[in-house]
Amino acid sequence: MSFTPTPVPGPDAPLRAALRYGLIGLAVLIVLSVAIATATAGVEGLWGALLGAAIGGGFILTTAAVILFGAKLPPSTAGLVMLVSWVGKVLVVLIVVGVLNNFDFYNRTALFLTVIGALLIVLGAETYGVLRQKVPYVTTPAGDSEPGPAAE
Repeated sequence: MSFTPTPVPGPDAPLRAALRYGLIGLAVLIVLSVAIATATAGVEGLWGALLGAAIGGGFILTTAAVILFGAKLPPSTAGLVMLVSWVGKVLVVLIVVGVLNNFDFYNRTALFLTVIGALLIVLGAETYGVLRQKVPYVTTPAGDSEPGPAAE
């Protein structure tokens, strides 16, 4: 009988789980939102739901991806990457919404409700993914940080 120890998750395991659960939550939302919006508003509802899922889901999932990427960078660079990505995401969303405002091929209610649903569901799924992860930590007894007589 061989004993195989369970692998120790890496420090980025919670972020990877957040991204995985966020993608799963977004996929479920897309299916439900498209079905409901198409049933209630036809093809316009379909487009509204798809656009809403892309805007809301893309906004939140990009944050998780940038944090995962930035975790390997020095703290000052990671902060800069986070700031630039956030400003970039806000600008992209404003431009997309501004351009979409000129068209009427989609249902605005479906778009709005799907964006709100994507923000809530994907963020909740990511939080669930982070909280489910077991990351090992080590505590030391008080006084361990000072060198003992053997270290002098």
